[in-house]
Amino acid sequence: MIHAACESRVITRKESDADMQNISQKVRSSNSRSDAWALLAAALGALIIGASISNGTAPTQDTTEAIWPTKEWQTSSPEEQGMDSKELAELVDFGARRILATPGVTLSSMLDSLLVVRHGKIVVEAYYSPYAAGIPHTMNSVTKAIISTLRAIAFKDGLLDSPNHRVLDFFDRRSIANVDDKKEAITVQNLLDMTSGLEWTEPLNGRPDSLFEWERSPDWVKFILDRPMSSVPGDAFNYNSGNTHLLSAIITKLSGMSVLEYAKAKLFGPLGINDVSWQHDPQGISNGGYGLYLQPRDMAKVGYLYLRDGSWEGKQLLPPAWIDKVSHATVNMTPLETGLRYSNLFWALPDKHVYMAVGHHRQVIMIFPDLDIVAVTTGRGSFQLGELADFISSSVKSDTALPADAASANLLANKIRDVSTEKPTEVGATPEIAAIISGKMYRFPPNPINVKSLSLILTDPQPHYDMEAYARDTTKAGSRFAGPIGLDGLYRKGEPTHHGFGERLEGVPRVNAVKGIWQDDHTFVIDRLVLGLGQPPERWTLTFGGEKLNVRANIPERPEISIDGETSE
Repeated sequence: MIHAACESRVITRKESDADMQNISQKVRSSNSRSDAWALLAAALGALIIGASISNGTAPTQDTTEAIWPTKEWQTSSPEEQGMDSKELAELVDFGARRILATPGVTLSSMLDSLLVVRHGKIVVEAYYSPYAAGIPHTMNSVTKAIISTLRAIAFKDGLLDSPNHRVLDFFDRRSIANVDDKKEAITVQNLLDMTSGLEWTEPLNGRPDSLFEWERSPDWVKFILDRPMSSVPGDAFNYNSGNTHLLSAIITKLSGMSVLEYAKAKLFGPLGINDVSWQHDPQGISNGGYGLYLQPRDMAKVGYLYLRDGSWEGKQLLPPAWIDKVSHATVNMTPLETGLRYSNLFWALPDKHVYMAVGHHRQVIMIFPDLDIVAVTTGRGSFQLGELADFISSSVKSDTALPADAASANLLANKIRDVSTEKPTEVGATPEIAAIISGKMYRFPPNPINVKSLSLILTDPQPHYDMEAYARDTTKAGSRFAGPIGLDGLYRKGEPTHHGFGERLEGVPRVNAVKGIWQDDHTFVIDRLVLGLGQPPERWTLTFGGEKLNVRANIPERPEISIDGETSE
């Protein structure tokens, strides 16, 4: 069961300029491979323990050694890198805090993943069930930091002459509405600092009305450029995904290729990042605001590039002056978390000596230059960024190795195993109606969640659902979806897919996890979690009565939706 508004937008991988508007699919690793990665990550702590115990006292860490994770990351015990396993176990527990975004839905963990790198080696890697390693995750507004990074590369390569270049120079002024002296004064740097002055409503702690309107527009770049001005450029911070989409359009114009292709050539390729998907607008411009999907280990590579002052394997990918500006942010982000500052699409907490890329529901790449640490989170909830920074900083005890601590190492390993192991919800008796409705196809008139038909096959040895969505183009058939349902209180994961309800959702990488229980003799409750989408679970309550079926959909950040269908079988 797929909800259009919460998944949103077109995503694609682009292979050439000629097919910028086509959607290509990437075959993901199988579900069994994802599970294997999860088991490997959960066992990592235990393997580290054995090595630490056998050595007695860990060897001294040479922090000057050049470690480059282009092909793969090295791993280490926390103590070998001067960190305390016991305090990192508390950090893993912090990520397991339960959130309830939709009334009545099973509580879910705040995080999907947690990764900590020190001195170039992974010391903590946790995946919170049912999410697992190997599943691409939405970056949300971490995408903006990637756009920022690509802008720095374009400047270094001579494509962009100055951050003070006026934005309208890159577009046809004759087709832009509301042009005045203030709009003429917008510079590339204003876009980078969220001080363009364009009228836009996208508060970081409220409803982003302009963003929703923008997504519905036929030409995203024109929609942004046509906005009236609300302030003089440079005067006030106002969060605006349109700013970064204009940067994406500018990079596309200057480079002669999509931002995705430019990133592959100049950033992802050198870093060894291969599993990449990126949404685009109706004109094929890579979404500059929130369109990127990466795996957590690849997020850490981006952070490590910044930790190493823009250098990678002896090559200077980013100008050092760019790193300095990002890490010394000055734009005030009031009224958000106390002390937050902004620069070049990165966030910073100067008092805590960290800067970071941040996306909705706490997709985070946090860099600690003084401690030689990169921390990564992907998630479904929110928390104070300073709290995460404090957890990590307090776990650092030395710049060199600590003595092995078997008890603390075991505590951390057990905690990682625990969060990676799903806990079943309570399951009641199966009523007689389960066999009666099993296999019947229920059909629905057009509705806000696009469900055209639904069938539950509950008496099969492998219980599953079969659905059809309404097509946007009424002359075409809708997409069909099928996947397993867990009836024992545990989620069942479907195969990795790029299909969603409606054309605007095609290409979004995801794994659907679904479970269901009988609430009473006529009510079947389905909890659905889209792994990698960074959203809390949805709840679908199905009430059967004769030949009719009522579906009540409780979807995060939306009011309840009720639709009625029936079967003729």
